[in-house]
Amino acid sequence: MTDECITIEHITSATLKMSAIDKHDALGIGCGEESASSPSNGFTLNANTINIHKHVAHVACMPTERNAMEYNMNHKRRGLALIFNHEYFDIPSLESRKGTNADCEKLKKAFKKLDFEVTDHKDCKLRELLEWIEKAATQDHSDNDCIAIAILSHGEQGYLYAKDVMYKIDTIWHYFTAVSCPTLAGKPKLFFIQACRGDRLDPGIKLQKTETDGDGLSISSMSYKIPIHADFLISYSTIPGFYSWRNTSNGSWFIQSLVEELNTHGKEYDILTLLTFVNQRVAMDYESCVPTRPIMDQQKQIPCITSMLTRILRFSDKSKNCNR
Repeated sequence: MTDECITIEHITSATLKMSAIDKHDALGIGCGEESASSPSNGFTLNANTINIHKHVAHVACMPTERNAMEYNMNHKRRGLALIFNHEYFDIPSLESRKGTNADCEKLKKAFKKLDFEVTDHKDCKLRELLEWIEKAATQDHSDNDCIAIAILSHGEQGYLYAKDVMYKIDTIWHYFTAVSCPTLAGKPKLFFIQACRGDRLDPGIKLQKTETDGDGLSISSMSYKIPIHADFLISYSTIPGFYSWRNTSNGSWFIQSLVEELNTHGKEYDILTLLTFVNQRVAMDYESCVPTRPIMDQQKQIPCITSMLTRILRFSDKSKNCNR
């Protein structure tokens, strides 16, 4: 079984409305040990979509005090976790993503273990996906710690695929800025993207030890201003331009590693430490096995973290710390 890179010619009017489009997708079907998955995108800020004037997020009480080192994770609820799981596509050139349901089920259990209210949405068209996103963004999150959104799909640099069309990743993010979703202002907004970001492969490099000679503040904490894009974290399965690998039985390398870390250290480590060890798991524990296609065989992968977090984020135990 092989992983292939396919040129995308399918462009709809809905896609064209979103902006200029690349035409490239990497997708996967695996052999016993792995197979390539989908592409993801970069974080772009579109100032034209935001009214950059006096914005005030009115909240009953501050989500976190101004100089606090850690986010307040002691609200009544942890918050929502939405999983968008894409297996089948209407776009003829996109193959089904075998193994993604294993990813989805494992991730649901891991999020629930961290006290999230989890919903999963299968094979959504873009209109449906945005309806779920808008519904989540318009809820009152005053009693929630944070929000988490996972997208499992095909992709390419700057774009992800819904069932019917591609879309830019920031199409999702802008719903949760401090301006668009004030009850999440100052709270963590976490995105986990399992998708390719191009068709480049990483063959890795072998490290070999070489023997050598033995010689050898006066501001009130009641009110403060933050950037509208603060407190986002985007964890990508791979770096820009590269494949993201997926096992057709066990799921993607990235989600398997993320779930292991969430289950083992989710309430112990802060999120950036935890994701660093996700990177380690993917980098050290996995290598592609596609012997029938030498160019795809024995390849490696490294996830990528983009953080706009302004404090340490640790998932404290809700049963012990539920003050609001």
